[in-house]
Amino acid sequence: MRFHQVKELVDWAADYHARLADQYARLVAAGEEERVRMALEYLAQRERKLQGDLLGYLDDGSDHRSVLEAWFDDPNDFPHAPVLERLPEGVDGKSVQDVLATALTAHRTLQDLYAHRAELAGGGDERGFFEALASGHEAEVRRIVRDMQRLEDY
Repeated sequence: MRFHQVKELVDWAADYHARLADQYARLVAAGEEERVRMALEYLAQRERKLQGDLLGYLDDGSDHRSVLEAWFDDPNDFPHAPVLERLPEGVDGKSVQDVLATALTAHRTLQDLYAHRAELAGGGDERGFFEALASGHEAEVRRIVRDMQRLEDY
């Protein structure tokens, strides 16, 4: 479908975070290495938080309603990067670094998607909304790297 509402993209992203969290949780149950399990538990928690944050936008009846109802024209169905659909199933959970690499790829790809939407935004409110989402993912990448490094140093 060529035309989408912003809320459809937000809903898709919330669902994507949920799928990542579920995959991390499944790997925790199957994991043998304690640090890897701790990393996966941490990432599952972070993904659930991000999912909740996005769902909060959809439930919010105030500031973001006009942006969420806005339409945009995109000849490609999102997600723009097919890598996002393959990531949840591709996490192998063999090492903390492997898990970290997958998490960073997912977040940077989503960050790029939000930045792309900000560049193409039809108005200032929509642009600001997507810039805030991209900035939030940038901060999340820094947080994940910092916390995973602490785990590696543990």
